[in-house]
Amino acid sequence: MPYPSIESHNHPSVIDPPQLDLSIVVPIYNEAESVETLVSAIADSVQETHLNYEIICIDDGSKDGSTKVLTNLARRRTDLKAVILRRNYGQTAAMAAGFELAAGKVIITLDGDLQNDPADIPMLLAKLEEGYDLVSGWRKNRQDAALTRLLPSKIANIIIAKVTGVVLHDYGCSLKAYRAELIADMNLYGELHRFLPALAYIEGARIAEVPVRHHARRFGQSKYGLGRTIRVVMDLMTVFFMKKFLTRPMHVFGLGGVISLTAGVGMGIYLTIVKLFFEQNIGDRPLLILAVLLILTGVQLFCFGLVTELLMRTYHESQRRPIYRVRNVFGKQ
Repeated sequence: MPYPSIESHNHPSVIDPPQLDLSIVVPIYNEAESVETLVSAIADSVQETHLNYEIICIDDGSKDGSTKVLTNLARRRTDLKAVILRRNYGQTAAMAAGFELAAGKVIITLDGDLQNDPADIPMLLAKLEEGYDLVSGWRKNRQDAALTRLLPSKIANIIIAKVTGVVLHDYGCSLKAYRAELIADMNLYGELHRFLPALAYIEGARIAEVPVRHHARRFGQSKYGLGRTIRVVMDLMTVFFMKKFLTRPMHVFGLGGVISLTAGVGMGIYLTIVKLFFEQNIGDRPLLILAVLLILTGVQLFCFGLVTELLMRTYHESQRRPIYRVRNVFGKQ
């Protein structure tokens, strides 16, 4: 199977080409028993592709000896970079640290618990070379507890697909391949690593999904629980807002403000007519309170939309962040 030169799909002047072909980013948290086996498996898989690569393992404040194992491995291996964070920041922050340090034209991510199979990496690279910007793994035969992991994940995948418009079977699979210029356009925080395909879609990425192998956990315990669901829902709302109104927040807040203000003013006019022409008492009517609340809410929403619009303009202009992305430029330069 021919493996890619992995060239950028963007215009050459957009981004300076990285030095390596491939970076493999692996967040590590309390996986001391898995790390050495995982790094060896990644190296064995990637060496088949004959690409220049690096493995970046980010220790996210482990307390089980993972830090020592990683540092010892990094001293022995020339293909491994161990990044030790000061404390436990969470998987999103660990991945962001790995992305920041990655020098590859393509970035692969996977979990550090040996449940993702590094042998699937060449398959993701081959799919990426078909013209995609992001290839996501699908754990079709997932080896996890049905009630606490599979069911919540299935429900979450359906909801995320409906809200974001990006239909994937498995948003939670960490085994993914990205073009480096795509990652450069995205900032991560909260639990947004789960929504990377949706964020990539906002940036105009071409996305594919391929079935990958999934193994039962061999060592330790899962770091994910049902308590994570609330954080995921909050971040889903953030992604939905970014997808719909990132460059035009006034369209949502201003519209709500106009509707509320119009309803409040309409009720106020009705109450004024009742008071002046029919001489009825309106001081004890709930409708009066509702009218005042709607007017105040309308003004606040409109002002909030205006402030948000100014903030977004400042954000885009200060970071020189474009509101569009160019995939290719053809013709004479």
